[in-house]
Amino acid sequence: MAKDEPMPDRWRRSQDHFTRFTELIKQELDDETQLVEERWKTWTKQRLILAGVALFDLSARPQGRFFGDDIIVFERQAGGRMPNHRFTPGDIVLISRSRPWGEKVVEGVVLDRGPTRIRVVVGERPQDVKKGGWRLDRGANRVAHDRMHEALTTFHSTEGEGGTVLRELILANVLDVNESAALPPDIRGRRTLRGPPPKIDHLNASQQAAIHAGLDQRLTLIQGPPGTGKTYTAVHLLSILAQRGSGPLLATAESNVAVDNLLEGLLELGVKVLRIGRPVKVREALREATLDAVLEHHPMQEELAFLQDEQRELRKALPSLRGKEKGMMHRDISINQKEIRRMEDTMTATVLNEAEVICATTIGCGHRLLESRKFPIVLMDEATQASEPSSLVPIVKGCRQLILVGDHQQLPPTVISRKAESGGLNRSLFERLIACGLDSMMLTTQYRMHPVLREFPSARFYENRLEDGCTPDQRPPPAGFLWPDWDHPMAFIPVAGAEEVDEEGKSRSNRDEAAKVLGIVDALLAMGDITADGIGVVAPYNGQVRLLSQLFDEAGGREAGQPYGGLEIKSVDGYQGREKDVIVFSTVRANDAGEVGFLSDYRRLNVAITRAKRGLIVLGHPTTLRHDPNWRAYLDWAEERGLFAWHMTNQ
Repeated sequence: MAKDEPMPDRWRRSQDHFTRFTELIKQELDDETQLVEERWKTWTKQRLILAGVALFDLSARPQGRFFGDDIIVFERQAGGRMPNHRFTPGDIVLISRSRPWGEKVVEGVVLDRGPTRIRVVVGERPQDVKKGGWRLDRGANRVAHDRMHEALTTFHSTEGEGGTVLRELILANVLDVNESAALPPDIRGRRTLRGPPPKIDHLNASQQAAIHAGLDQRLTLIQGPPGTGKTYTAVHLLSILAQRGSGPLLATAESNVAVDNLLEGLLELGVKVLRIGRPVKVREALREATLDAVLEHHPMQEELAFLQDEQRELRKALPSLRGKEKGMMHRDISINQKEIRRMEDTMTATVLNEAEVICATTIGCGHRLLESRKFPIVLMDEATQASEPSSLVPIVKGCRQLILVGDHQQLPPTVISRKAESGGLNRSLFERLIACGLDSMMLTTQYRMHPVLREFPSARFYENRLEDGCTPDQRPPPAGFLWPDWDHPMAFIPVAGAEEVDEEGKSRSNRDEAAKVLGIVDALLAMGDITADGIGVVAPYNGQVRLLSQLFDEAGGREAGQPYGGLEIKSVDGYQGREKDVIVFSTVRANDAGEVGFLSDYRRLNVAITRAKRGLIVLGHPTTLRHDPNWRAYLDWAEERGLFAWHMTNQ
């Protein structure tokens, strides 16, 4: 099958599926690696700093340990604030002196960041860490590629223990996908009920129906439009499956944030849950549930520590020995090392065996700790944000019952390579199965938005099926902004500015809109009806996110205790799965040609306008936006409702 052929919905030949996706993930890795190397070799230092993908002239110092790994603090050698950058907790970073492509590089993971420093966790400490200057770069993710490739191989292999009995159904190589999906799962093994089944009568009718489907059939798609409680439903479904003793269950999602949300919900319901993955990538309040944290409190820990101390002493004595004595010591060290490894394996196995649910990211499910383990039941949240090869990593762990929770009307998987994207890597397994005609269980009651904010997305993207679980009184419009209609807290502010292209030629910004956003946020905060952490500022372009961040930092700062403390400025993609009381959305595009760029993806519009609970303020250039059919429909709806805020245009 040629690479440029459209991606089929149904795969008649297993080999074609394997070849196509192997090529696509290789293309993605090659392009990501090439992008990183191209930056290093052709971009100026200034351009790297402006793009926020590298930090230079940093001093470093060790600062304690984090679950056995070293923490290194990086600060500017000259002191003062860090420049605006795109390093966020959990990111892979490359630590070098000056030329990461021509010297030994140490890989680390960002622990956290502050206005003047960034803390990175490393497996091995860089040499002479306190001396001289350092630079940090964002790195490519080779691990993800390798695990996806391994999963594809296992998925299509007819030998060995791996894979899944659901293969033909997942390929849609069956006569009737709905009939095949509705078959009961063939799950054997431990079935000891743990107490009475958890109650779900407080859930709404569509949530209960989705849970019953998830319990009874071997493949279930649960579609959760914005604010309908996707993760809440998923967590309750997992708690019932855990109580049935069908475990251990594998609960997974593409991002660490989404996995943490599952973990938090399960802990609240009293489920015995374990989080796999580096603690540095887990939300601080949840780190006690990570494997590393649980192992620290294991009853065998003392015995292990004794052996490790003994090993250190033996190694210390080694250089002073000669001949036979040295040989004997080497033998003792080797025996000791085997015993340490055996003990660590035993401890890990007991902890894993006691868990009812194991949580990990889709790529994290390929961790060697889970290598030989089987998970007959897999639930994947935010399944529409995972590429198909990424979804296969948990599925090939012996899955017999699969529950995919997501919403194909929201943003698709993020793909860096344009070629891999056009080849179909940005289509999730969830979306492909929908295209094959597989029915999904839709959650239909939304609890987030003021009913007026629900109106357009429900009509345009969800066949008018969304109902409100909250009343207008529960979502009063915030004071401090002159709403065109106080009963309908949505406003479109026409702005006649002009877009600018940044140095990379990749991103865009709009100064007029940015200045207006600052004024709107100031006015909202001045009334005291809402605090900065209740406001979200959203823009489709990183260039605008950078400009807005700069404006708010110069106007007082967003750190705790500063005037805008807690205000979040992010791209639309960064706001998926999030909500705020008020969203201020800067659309950026304003040009004579009527080009809207990737604003033309209706899913980006859907995500942007469904994050707000009490009020939504959109700024944009109506003439440019109306060139796109979805935006035209949205602006027509706002105009008919009298929600254009012309009075704000000249302020």
